[in-house]
Amino acid sequence: MKQNVDETLDVWIKREALAEDMISLIGRLYRENNVVISVHGRSMINQSAISVLKAHRFARHVDNVELRPEETLPLLQALYALKLGPASINLAKLNLLYAQEGAGRTREEFLREELADVVDRQGIDERTSTDVVLYGFGRIGRLLARILIEHAGGGDGLRLRAIVVRRGSDQDLIKRASLLRRDSVHGPFEGTITVDEEQNTILANGTLIQVIYSDNPATIDYTAFGIHDALVVDNTGRWRDADGLSQHLLSRGVARVLLTAPGKGELKNIVHGINHEAISATDKIITAASCTTNAITPVLKAINDEFGIVHGHVETVHSFTNDQNLTDNFHKGDRRGRSAALNMVLTETGAAKAVAKALPELAGKLTGNSIRVPTPDVSMAILNLTLERGSNKEEINTYLRDISLHSDLHKQIDFIDSPEVVSTDFVGSRRAGIVDGLATISTDKHLVLYVWYDNEFGYSCQVVRVMEEMAGAHPPAFPAVDRARPLADSVR
Repeated sequence: MKQNVDETLDVWIKREALAEDMISLIGRLYRENNVVISVHGRSMINQSAISVLKAHRFARHVDNVELRPEETLPLLQALYALKLGPASINLAKLNLLYAQEGAGRTREEFLREELADVVDRQGIDERTSTDVVLYGFGRIGRLLARILIEHAGGGDGLRLRAIVVRRGSDQDLIKRASLLRRDSVHGPFEGTITVDEEQNTILANGTLIQVIYSDNPATIDYTAFGIHDALVVDNTGRWRDADGLSQHLLSRGVARVLLTAPGKGELKNIVHGINHEAISATDKIITAASCTTNAITPVLKAINDEFGIVHGHVETVHSFTNDQNLTDNFHKGDRRGRSAALNMVLTETGAAKAVAKALPELAGKLTGNSIRVPTPDVSMAILNLTLERGSNKEEINTYLRDISLHSDLHKQIDFIDSPEVVSTDFVGSRRAGIVDGLATISTDKHLVLYVWYDNEFGYSCQVVRVMEEMAGAHPPAFPAVDRARPLADSVR
């Protein structure tokens, strides 16, 4: 049927109005109830009407039908009326579950039963607030700050209280704030930033961050700034072992330490989604492994669980990083002294071996290398695997797509099968890795997978998940990941 120009515009305008009404409810649920609304992993907090509608459109890739604002707005209205306690809610899955299991009940009746654990618990938060200190404020430190500020909500859970840096110049504070405000890769900071040079503070969207200048991690009195039992996140990479990182524990006000790099010795290397349950209350120092280890370990676990891995090789095509030279100059590392902006640089990676620290069943089965390339962000891991059980491309892709949507690894693994995507399309991805389904090669027991990953932001999201685990700050998630399954095209 031929579409009428005026009718299609009218439909769009009405949907924009619905999205604007949704934005108000999403914001109130977040600020008043600490309820985070998402659509299949896409946060709806602080989004524009267009972004909300794009997320609704995106849902068709998951549920085979486009998510309709005409359905989700009443759902949000019903959620707000229930006076919920803290929760993480996938709006698309909840709407799908209502279509499947509503059984004649009103939305409120259905939601009251489905979310019984958090209904009428507004203002009741059993989580304790945890002060967070970012030791270092480089690429990862600033992205962690952005995510923590975004997650601030009503002030419970993780609270960014301070950053620690070495003073670089008289304009140090102004320059640090400017780097938080503007980023050449990840774009401008979403919000407002105010600097108080007298008090050495940065105020970002209501989060007051104390800037502390120090060269010694062992001599800072955080309690002087009202910071107690803090989780210090060391993103400098300067210390990798227990002896070096334990210096933080000598400072007053520090309880635990998290390293945003692979640790050495007996330190636990945690990949959230894989071995985060190994974190215990007695662990004073743990590490969040590397960006590559976080990207490949969930995919390798999924494949190993279903098909078995005999052995494999991991080749990463990795964006250049700050430890390389911009132009040819001396560097203590092999090849890294050559210009990062002009060359592909072959280098080693410990990511393949590090997988075994999180996934012991793959110990000794993987080798790895890396090629640094002249792009500022987003990398790719090529997994060349020999399997115990033969398969084919369709089975592999169907399985990984299902894992990305309906398993405990849905926050770590994403799946895409577009013929047009390139690396910049994955800047800002919150998943640890994204399987490129069209690139999959499967010949019986030989499998090659291509996994994209934002080695900065995606990794930072994994770090925050580990932080939440250490702090016990995870809110309950609804609905259960394995309950809401895609609808057939014919349902609506």
